[in-house]
Amino acid sequence: MIRLLCAACLLIAAGPLGAAEISGVKIDDTARVGGTPLVLNGAGKRTRLVFDVYVAALYLTAKRANAQEVLDAPGPKRVTMSLMRDLSADRLTEALQDGIKLNTSQAALDAIRPQLEALVAAIRSIGAASKGDVISIDFLADGSTQLALNGAPKGNPIAGGAFQRALLGVWLGEKPVQADLKSALLGG
Repeated sequence: MIRLLCAACLLIAAGPLGAAEISGVKIDDTARVGGTPLVLNGAGKRTRLVFDVYVAALYLTAKRANAQEVLDAPGPKRVTMSLMRDLSADRLTEALQDGIKLNTSQAALDAIRPQLEALVAAIRSIGAASKGDVISIDFLADGSTQLALNGAPKGNPIAGGAFQRALLGVWLGEKPVQADLKSALLGG
C-alpha cells in the first residue's frame, strides 16, 4: 500500500504527461493525416518584430532532426499554426508566398504557379483567422496538400509533390521564415 501511495505521489509530482505547451498554447503529441499516425517532431513560436504571431508544430511519421531529410521524405506530414493574434487572409497569403519565393528557384516557382494560385484561393476561403484558431497544412502521401481551419478543410486538395516541398520550405528551407523556429521544428 505504501509503495502504491508513493508511486501515485511521484506521478502527481511529475505533472501531466502528454501535450507540450508554448506560451500558453497546447500542442498535441500526435496527429493523424490520411489515416496515418504522426508524432510531434518539434514546435516553436513565430514572432514578427516584437509580436507573437503563431505557434507552429511539425508532425512526421518518425522524428527527424535534418531539414533536408524532412523536405525529401514523402508525406504524410502536418504543419499546424496556432494563432496568437488575428491574421487576415492577405497577410497569411503574403507571408507564405514570400517564404516560398525565398526558398524556390524562379523555374520551380513557374512550375508550381497553378498550385500557388490554389493556395491563395484556399487561404481566401478561410478569410480572417482569429487568435486561438488553428490552421493545419496536411501534406498527404499522394503528393497533395490540404489546408484546414480548426479541423474543417478549406479549398480543394492541391496536387503536386514539388508544391509540398516548396511550401514546407517556408519553415525548413535554406532561408526559413525564422531560424530559431526552424530549429525548434526539427526538435532543437
